[in-house]
Amino acid sequence: MTTSRYKDPDAGKPASQLLAERTQRMQDALNLRQPDRVPIHLTMSYMLAEMYAITRQEQYENGERELELLEKAALHFQPDSIAGLFNHSMASVAVGDRTVKFPGYGLDANGSFQYVEGEYMKAEDYDAFLADPTDWCIRKLWPRIFDKLDGLALLPPLSMAGYGNYFLGQFGMFKKAPLAAALRALAGAIEAQAEDDARTMKAVQRLAELGFAPPVFAGSMITAPFDFMSDTLRGMRGIMLDIYRRPGKLLAAEERVLQSQLEYAIGWSRSVGINVSFIPLHRGSDGFMSLAIFEKFYWPQLKAMLLGLVDAGILPFVFYEGTWNQRLRYLAELPGGKTVGWFHTTDLFKAKEVLGQTMCIVGGMPNSLLNAGTADQVRDLTIRLCRKVGEGGGFIMSTGAGEMEGSKPDLVKVWVDTTKEYGVYA
Repeated sequence: MTTSRYKDPDAGKPASQLLAERTQRMQDALNLRQPDRVPIHLTMSYMLAEMYAITRQEQYENGERELELLEKAALHFQPDSIAGLFNHSMASVAVGDRTVKFPGYGLDANGSFQYVEGEYMKAEDYDAFLADPTDWCIRKLWPRIFDKLDGLALLPPLSMAGYGNYFLGQFGMFKKAPLAAALRALAGAIEAQAEDDARTMKAVQRLAELGFAPPVFAGSMITAPFDFMSDTLRGMRGIMLDIYRRPGKLLAAEERVLQSQLEYAIGWSRSVGINVSFIPLHRGSDGFMSLAIFEKFYWPQLKAMLLGLVDAGILPFVFYEGTWNQRLRYLAELPGGKTVGWFHTTDLFKAKEVLGQTMCIVGGMPNSLLNAGTADQVRDLTIRLCRKVGEGGGFIMSTGAGEMEGSKPDLVKVWVDTTKEYGVYA
């Protein structure tokens, strides 16, 4: 536990100074430089509801209340950077999303967000997907996965839009009740997402006014081409069968979505002015596939995506979910100081050994320890992480899973304070 002699080095400093120091500290670590001390980031998520006795449903639906609690938690823990909910539900609710469940939407008021995996793209859909992914997704996929967008199945082939003035003759069908309802639902989703975006920007601004650096992973969100095909289209079972039954079509589809995602991320960065792309990975970790399959269906496409982003001046902030101990040598092929690796359950001491000169490493604290550990255990591990993984810089302390559902406030305080006390560079 923290010692009586501990004094928060940030105490008494004005917010403007704290913001400058904390922002510089995060940027130094991202750039593989040695900051003044190890920075620490907290993604509170449902821990806010747990700490301050509101339902998770209210946390989603009452943005101003969530922001008030986030500010309160920030001032209590005093990390370098802090964020609240990672994802929001209102746009999904607006379209009747069948693929997700949120507190109060498919779950009780204190449920935990869940993705409902399914084989939403059938094996026989590959040809149509490869021929025109946009047309297939809007006219075929969306009616399957969004309850309130069933009417989009009535649309003519989207390629007919190239008919210009003559295509306007199709607009009369837009008054058909199912299609009109779908368009209204889309308009509702647009408004809901705009409100969520404004809520996020407001949180960043208000936290900055209190002296906290913005989350360094904020940016566009894309994923490995294999995960793109698996997560929301073919599902786990479908994609594993595709590896053996239709490998050529799977590889061709991965190439299509690789290019689409790069175009999207680069365009987003140019329009918004944030040169970061957050990339959560799901199927490539140890235990999901052999190294031979990884080398053919996962790594080449992911590597090409990361290099494409780097070439465009965008920082790939990659969340390596699961354990990547067997795959660290592949990550060492990436250019030094151009990507960031947030590791879930990978051995971070080994990651530092292999990747210390390749990328900034994020993570370190198991969520389970912040829930069921002791203060001494949290303190001991934090000191080891600061001294070993933090050696020379290039390390941002955070939880392995990112979000902090179930964490005990007293253990989180020990963790933050110990990072500040022992993460100082001589």
